[in-house]
Amino acid sequence: MTTTITLAVEDLDRLGVARDLICTNDTESVLAAAMPTLTAAERAALAWHAPFSHTALLIFPRTLDGLRDELSWHGIETGPMVPSVVVRSRLSRRYGVPLDELEVGILRTPVTDGAGRECVLEIFAMATPPELEHIAADERLHGRENHFALAVPNADPIVLNGLRAAITARMRPDGGGYNGHEGSTVLYFRDVHQSCAAYRRLELLCTGEFSDVLAAHERQSEPGTELLGLLTGAWATQAIAAAVELRLPDHLAATSDLGELALATGADEESLGRLLRYLGTLGVVRCADGFVLTELGTLLRTGIEGSMSALALMYGGPFYRSFGALTEAVRTGEESFAKVFGAHHFPYFAEDPALASLFHRSMAASNAMFAELVRTVDFAEARLVVDVAGGNGELLSRVLAANPSLSGVLMDRPEAIAVAEEKLADHATRCLLIPGDFTVDVPRGGDVYLLSRVLHDWDDAMCRTILTTCALGMPPHAELLIIERLLPETDAPSLSVPWDIHMLCNVGGRERTESHYRALLADAGFVLETVRPLALDGYVLRARKSV
Repeated sequence: MTTTITLAVEDLDRLGVARDLICTNDTESVLAAAMPTLTAAERAALAWHAPFSHTALLIFPRTLDGLRDELSWHGIETGPMVPSVVVRSRLSRRYGVPLDELEVGILRTPVTDGAGRECVLEIFAMATPPELEHIAADERLHGRENHFALAVPNADPIVLNGLRAAITARMRPDGGGYNGHEGSTVLYFRDVHQSCAAYRRLELLCTGEFSDVLAAHERQSEPGTELLGLLTGAWATQAIAAAVELRLPDHLAATSDLGELALATGADEESLGRLLRYLGTLGVVRCADGFVLTELGTLLRTGIEGSMSALALMYGGPFYRSFGALTEAVRTGEESFAKVFGAHHFPYFAEDPALASLFHRSMAASNAMFAELVRTVDFAEARLVVDVAGGNGELLSRVLAANPSLSGVLMDRPEAIAVAEEKLADHATRCLLIPGDFTVDVPRGGDVYLLSRVLHDWDDAMCRTILTTCALGMPPHAELLIIERLLPETDAPSLSVPWDIHMLCNVGGRERTESHYRALLADAGFVLETVRPLALDGYVLRARKSV
């Protein structure tokens, strides 16, 4: 029998590489190579839910007629060809070729993997006449449709969404689809940074149609949609700030009726409804049978424990304006707040009692961090706690309330002392408030010294000055507790990363890594002993003077 040659030699070589990939790997090794940041436990769980099922690649015969016989002649026995739906559609979109001008089929041949399990080499074949040869050249170069696959044998929406979330944390969603010819849903993922091309793309293969999961995955796969969402972040800030200005969260606690809310807030009813709908997409309210505050939205009510209403007004007000000049801060390395308002934010706020009050109230958003500190740190051996630059007194108040045998000293600027007097009124008999400059001196005789969210306001040189001043004023036995957010040493998500830009833009300071703080402390004569996490991505760094 004469076999018509329709396959290029390079496609045959690529088929051999793909088959070898299956033979030399199993689920564990494939996952380790594709997603190296998975822990062993995560890898085992993912392998249990979705074992390695096949490797796929796209080849480019001149015609699909006789392709099975040609592959058989090369020792690759396949089952019947079935039409491709998903890959065909992706190629059509990518190259602007009408669907009816593309012919793509799927052939499968069994291959045993490195653990002795039966897997499959999945061969996508696109009929490639001369006018489509440019597609073949580009796809061979970039391998956009080549992938390995995990099969989910017992898929349901919950399992599939969980697997999708776990993989999306490491690889980018890359489209998918439903193949009605085979009754299967596929979700693709890719990692453009992966050094090994064989593992750049992953497919989750599920029997059944999961239209809602697929729709969410497809939406996440569009970089433009994601970028637009990021670009509207400023709108979200303003929507939340507007809600607080209207005292909408407070009124929502009393009524869910739009008409009543419009009357209570003095707002146009239709416009208020549109704002509420947007707040619904942000998770601040729930829009069903009226409008109801979510747990998130409740934090925007005034006068409640942990309220972030003042913080919303601060971020939607002065800091929002200064962020408009972020480019200048990045270009020069100097804070943009002073350029916009004519002064650094501390003296600027000090000159305006209303703004000063708003600023100090906004600091109450860190109450959860302070509550965690009181539960985390044991003050039993201490008699006197010194809160250096203690601001509105919130932290010291909590420490004294939780430790009735303690006495406290708060040192800060005069305008901060005025605010702290009210906060510390219940502890007036065992608390001393001292106006002063912590870059020059700190109160003597303390057992524990607190520096809460102070160092991130300053550059390294000033931090060394502050820490050295503390070291000179602290008794030999005293310890220093530093409360800050820490930049991760890796690319792990953290609130400290956007806060670092906030510090650049609005304050002139910076967030730092643990190793950075360790070095600053060492320069000032301290040894960092422990680091423990707090709420809101905060940390407490516990240091003592070097012996």
